Amino acid sequence: MTIGSIGPAEASLARQLARAALAVDLGRFDADVIAKAKICLLDFLSCAFEAKDHPWSRQAIGIARAVEGGATIIGTGKFATPGDAAFANATLGHGLVREDMHAASICHHGVVIWPTLLALSERTKLSGATFLAAAIVGYEAGAQIGAALFTADLARLYRPTGLVAPLGAALAGSHALGLTEDAATSAVSIAANTSSGLNEWPRTGGSEMYFHPGFAARNAIAAIELAEAGAVASETILEGEAGLFAAFSRQPAPAGIRLFAGRQPEIMTVYNKPAPACNFAQTSAQAALLVARQLGNSEDIETVSIRVPEAAARYPGCDSRGPFRNALQAKMSIPFSVAAVLARGALEEDNYAQIDDPETLRLVDRTDLRSEPGFTAAFPANQGAEIVIGLRNGATVRQRLDNVIAATPEEIRVRFRQAAGGLIGDGCAKRLEQLVDDCASLADSRVIAGLCRLYSTGDAIGMTGSAERKWGGQ
Repeated sequence: MTIGSIGPAEASLARQLARAALAVDLGRFDADVIAKAKICLLDFLSCAFEAKDHPWSRQAIGIARAVEGGATIIGTGKFATPGDAAFANATLGHGLVREDMHAASICHHGVVIWPTLLALSERTKLSGATFLAAAIVGYEAGAQIGAALFTADLARLYRPTGLVAPLGAALAGSHALGLTEDAATSAVSIAANTSSGLNEWPRTGGSEMYFHPGFAARNAIAAIELAEAGAVASETILEGEAGLFAAFSRQPAPAGIRLFAGRQPEIMTVYNKPAPACNFAQTSAQAALLVARQLGNSEDIETVSIRVPEAAARYPGCDSRGPFRNALQAKMSIPFSVAAVLARGALEEDNYAQIDDPETLRLVDRTDLRSEPGFTAAFPANQGAEIVIGLRNGATVRQRLDNVIAATPEEIRVRFRQAAGGLIGDGCAKRLEQLVDDCASLADSRVIAGLCRLYSTGDAIGMTGSAERKWGGQ
């Protein structure tokens, strides 16, 4: 069933989206959709906890303005304004380059949506059901807009997450707070005015990529709060003569962008990364791992041929063969990710700890990366890759995967428990995981953010109990 089926002649695209977003309730969604939202939240929190001490995370936390009674910055005892907390938490969640991915929009929606909703939940009481429904709305809207807007050419210049995630998060927040249709229309329209993020960083080794989701989340909060305060923005910001599509894509906007239009929600096409690297490096690295297990060692490798979809070969930084100035450039490079797996026989964060490893760099130099028509035709529904290894004795080893193998819910839970337990203690981590699982029945979802806080005193059980007593628990 199409929610909010409003024809383009009757309403602007922004109003269509706002009307549809406000009409959603959690009861419309099947259990697997709700379960997917919960596992995406756990995955986001896992990344944020694990990345808390990285330089970019410390920088984002450091510039947040501390306020009493503000919003939680994950893994710290610091309270900040909702916008600053959302900025810091989005940066933390992006800090490993392991955030969830929607291939058709080339975008990381969760790393913007969850920080926005967590900050709003500490400002305004939201039931768990409202919190989850808002997140599903955010994924849907951002994914639909991004898939319609982005091409491989556009993605070479602009960061998809920075351009479309503010709009999805603004609609998520509008749903969560129960804004009027007029206010929600203005919120998404204001958010569109903040679309930004350039893709020069893969070439130079700059760290601004980590902050793109932070800007998006903080801008979504600002757009929502401005709309609440009565600000009125251009309804035709998407399809107008100087709107989003004309400005960035240089083409007319689609006649209509319909949410949940007779198909599975877009959140179901989001996948959770198994490896802390660029989306487009995932499948190739997984194929390389199969080769590494077959060969045992990399010393006899003479050539490495990699075939991927055109979108992967053309995305900034993905074809880089160095020199690599930092781990981020290595994580973006398909040749480096494949070479590191072949050299180390593993697919893990430590692959990027030594970007000057001689064997890895030897294999990078022997790598040929090209697009393959079959993979290009199958993308974005499938994200395939093939690795062909030429050995010194003239033999070849070939491995092909027709699609990326996503991290499983159990794998996500394991890494969540490790990352969260290491910061807030195993007891709090266990209770936090349970609260996410029970989110749909929570009377007040802010208890989730409360348990992400680093307390200075008290044991895990005491901290959990105090948080739930304060906010009502379930």
